[in-house]
Amino acid sequence: MTSELEVSTRRRATGPPRHLLGSEDLEALGLPRLLDRAQLLREDRAAIGSARPLAGRQVALLFEKPSLRTRVSFEVAVTSLGGHAIALGPDEVGLGRRESAADVARNLSRLVDAIVLRTFAHDTLLEMAGAASVPVINALTDAEHPCQALADLLTLRQRFGRLAGLRLAYVGDGNNVAHSLMLAGALAGLDVRVATPPGYAPDAAIVERAQSLAARHRSWISIGTDPVEAVAGADAVYTDVWASMGREAEADERRARFVGFGVDEALLAHAAPHVVALHCMPAHRGEEIAAAVLDGPRSLALEQAENRRYVQEAVLIEVLAPR
Repeated sequence: MTSELEVSTRRRATGPPRHLLGSEDLEALGLPRLLDRAQLLREDRAAIGSARPLAGRQVALLFEKPSLRTRVSFEVAVTSLGGHAIALGPDEVGLGRRESAADVARNLSRLVDAIVLRTFAHDTLLEMAGAASVPVINALTDAEHPCQALADLLTLRQRFGRLAGLRLAYVGDGNNVAHSLMLAGALAGLDVRVATPPGYAPDAAIVERAQSLAARHRSWISIGTDPVEAVAGADAVYTDVWASMGREAEADERRARFVGFGVDEALLAHAAPHVVALHCMPAHRGEEIAAAVLDGPRSLALEQAENRRYVQEAVLIEVLAPR
C-alpha cells in the first residue's frame, strides 16, 4: 500500500477520465482498495512520505449548495496530498445561468486536473461529466451523496472490523443519503433496511438497482414504513434531516408526518445491544435524532465527519493516478 501512495501522479492519466458520479461507481474504482487506502491514510500519515501524491495538481471545487464538512474535508484532502484546491461558489460560476454545465466543464478541463461538484440536480452533474476530459467527483446532488456513503462504510468497518453481514437501519427521509447508503451498502455486503413515512420512500428505480447489486453481493435491501421493524437487531442505526436542502419550505409539514421516526433511546432499545448511531450532519436535535443519542457514547457522527477527509484523499489518488 505504501508504494502505491508514493507513486508519482504528475502525469495526467491516458484514456477516459474516471468519474465518481454515484455510489455504483465505487465498484469500478475498487471499493475494498479505497477503504484500505483511506484506513492507511487515517492511521499512518507517514505513508504518504515525501511523494505528495497530488503535487502539482489543481482541483476545482464547485459548490452550488452550502457546505461545511464536504467543502472543508475536500480542501484539506487536496492540500494535504500536495495539491491546490480552487473553491468556487454559486455567484462566481453561475452554473446553468451564466454558463452551461458543459461549457464550465470544457473550460475547467483545460485548467485543472479534477472537478468536485456539489449541486442540486443530478442531471447537472451528468452534463458536466459528459463534457469534461478530467475526473468529476460528486460532492452531493439531490439524488446521491457517494463520498458520504464511503465515509460511512469506513466508519462502520473501523468499529466492527468488517462490513459484510452487518445490519444497517436507515430511519427517516428516503433522500440522497438513503440512496447512496443502499447502493454502497449493497456493494459492501451490508443488509440495509430503510423505514420512511408513507410517501417519503427512496426513489423506486434506485431501490431496484440497489436490490440488484445486493443480490450479487449476498446482501439484502428492504423498504418499509415501520421504524421499529427496521431497527430490530440492527448493528447501526442511521438518520438524516427530515427536510434536506431545497425542501426547507416543507419543514413544518414533514415534522408532523415524521412523528415516530426520530432516533431516540426508545427506538434504539429494539436494536442490538452494541448498536451505534450514525448521522451525516447537520443535525436537528429533538427532531430526527435525540440530543442524548447524537451526543452520547454510541454516536459515531464525528467519526463519520473526520473520515470524509480520508476517503476523499483515497478517491483523489485513485482517479488522478496514472494507469
